[in-house]
Amino acid sequence: MQYMKHRLFLFDLDDTLLDFKASEKLSFTRTMQQLGLPDGMDGLFAQYQAINVALWRSFEAGAVTKDFLKVERFRKTFAANGLECDPELASRLYLDSLPDTVVLIDGARQLCETLAGIGEVGIITNGVEHIQTRRIASSGLQAHISFVSTSEASGYAKPDVRFFEYASKMARAFRKEDAVIVGDRLDADILGANRYGIESCWFNPERAANESEAVPTYEVSSLHDVVPALAA
Repeated sequence: MQYMKHRLFLFDLDDTLLDFKASEKLSFTRTMQQLGLPDGMDGLFAQYQAINVALWRSFEAGAVTKDFLKVERFRKTFAANGLECDPELASRLYLDSLPDTVVLIDGARQLCETLAGIGEVGIITNGVEHIQTRRIASSGLQAHISFVSTSEASGYAKPDVRFFEYASKMARAFRKEDAVIVGDRLDADILGANRYGIESCWFNPERAANESEAVPTYEVSSLHDVVPALAA
């Protein structure tokens, strides 16, 4: 392997190492079945996704709390469709299901194993702490991960610089010039890296155009390309 300057690899979790979109749909479908709703409700899931994304953006902007978000996304989905379902129950069932529906992104296990042999691998996530901890345990990645930094524990969400300051203190050794963030979100992972002053690698499997203010140091469309990119 070529020389690699980085020694701390900070990974986003959802849609970077774990295929959250796949897990989300499996868990949502299971939850609706447990609530007694009929199959074939793909339109309901699409609505839920749009509502969920908007609420997460509000959370990242500091406008709503995570506890509010977890229930409100179901309340709004049910209200929009005239469904007499309990959003708090739906939220509990859904969150209980997520750790059982873990799907790895191709190359995730090999990548974490390789980088853990070079330095330290940490997870940085805006997700719910106890759920993310259980999902990592179910993923088979835990042996290669040194620490998990969550917005819930830090009190701040990516891209807030204070989130990254919190995460850096969890590392065995931290120097900005040795660290790199790998993530799929320009507005959370890459922008956060820019603001904190460390390098970043944008995981862009869809090969989307970057029309944001975020500037990644590296860009890859496959996790198999991360090591060659960082070693270049």
